[in-house]
Amino acid sequence: MSSMIEDEDSDDPNIQTELTAFRAQWMSELKTSSGAGGWSGRQLRAQGLKRTQDIAREEKATELFLRAVQEEQKGAVYVAIKFYRMAMQLVPDIEFRINYSRPPDADQAGGKYREDSVDGEIEDLLSYFEQDLNLDCSLPKICTPQLDFTQMHISEFPREILMYIFRWVVSSELDMRALQQLSLVCRGFYICARDPEIWHSACSRVWGRNCTKIAPFKSWREMFLQRPRVRFDGVYISKTSYIRQGEASLDGFYRAWHHIEYYRYLRFFSDGHVVMVTSPDDPLAVVPRLRTKNVRMESVLHGHYRLSQETDNQTKVFAVVCKKKEEKATEFQKNRFCRRNQSPEVEHNFHVGLHLSSGGRQSLSKLSWIHHSCHITYKLSGETVITAFDLDSMYQPFIFARVKSYTAFSTQPL
Repeated sequence: MSSMIEDEDSDDPNIQTELTAFRAQWMSELKTSSGAGGWSGRQLRAQGLKRTQDIAREEKATELFLRAVQEEQKGAVYVAIKFYRMAMQLVPDIEFRINYSRPPDADQAGGKYREDSVDGEIEDLLSYFEQDLNLDCSLPKICTPQLDFTQMHISEFPREILMYIFRWVVSSELDMRALQQLSLVCRGFYICARDPEIWHSACSRVWGRNCTKIAPFKSWREMFLQRPRVRFDGVYISKTSYIRQGEASLDGFYRAWHHIEYYRYLRFFSDGHVVMVTSPDDPLAVVPRLRTKNVRMESVLHGHYRLSQETDNQTKVFAVVCKKKEEKATEFQKNRFCRRNQSPEVEHNFHVGLHLSSGGRQSLSKLSWIHHSCHITYKLSGETVITAFDLDSMYQPFIFARVKSYTAFSTQPL
């Protein structure tokens, strides 16, 4: 019965027409829905790309605007105007979109520095600069270029390379004055100039094995600046003058008096080497010749020194100097079978003891004599004769004089 009904329905032309129309409408709806879905997908992708571009443009504008603010605070108004214009060309209302608020802990830390400061001065400047660098950006750099560069800026260097450059600035002569001047460039250089490793290396080079503990100082830098030591950026000069009576004239009518004046020079090096010169020449003629260890003067004495700190907190300098040995060819007389009698080989070593103290406006710039003796050693017999000199008025103290040319060049890093 049902089969008969189905056959009748299938043979009905109206039903076939309705089915055909239904199929056509169904297919048209499917095509419309698929087309609308594809269009909406493309539209979503376009909107996402535009949103990403807008975010990148706003981030760039924010960076330019904040940099303009920094330049304006530094006083570079024209540079600040240039960055303001670039930021507003990207986002016209960037000024109202920037969030100037800082994290709560940063505000507390900033308030702490402001409370601890006295008369507008910040006590812990190193921590203050480190805090500012961390607040400026999530990936802080040592420094930032003031203008746009096509080549690589020094701020792109890794910190290890920057610290190696700083060690070249200090050099083996321990030119800490140049390091202090370099720290005035920017906040990042100030932080690098306070690196404990540099100051620890400088302390180890001065005191050697006696530099194992930082106590009682707070830092290696404080130890280098406050602990008594000799200086390497100049020369210690001692001037001696006296009047000596001369021989009487032939007729005995008068007797001449001679004014004697000469200088002693001491030049210390960071590797423990010391150069001592006694000369009547003026310091303007002698000091430039003491820049290196290879001093070509007849009266020069070379040796080594060491620092000794006694229990009474007095620092003493002990040095042993002698004349450089020069190999001389054996002299023959005209008769080749007869050799001239050689004088016995003798070695002269001078032992010097000095007390380091402060003199004038400079701290630890005075070396006073406490000992001076000559050790004569006869190599054939091995006998040593010691002659101690009386420290009278002819032994004037050494006064330090800084010489800029001594630290003008770096031969090797610290």
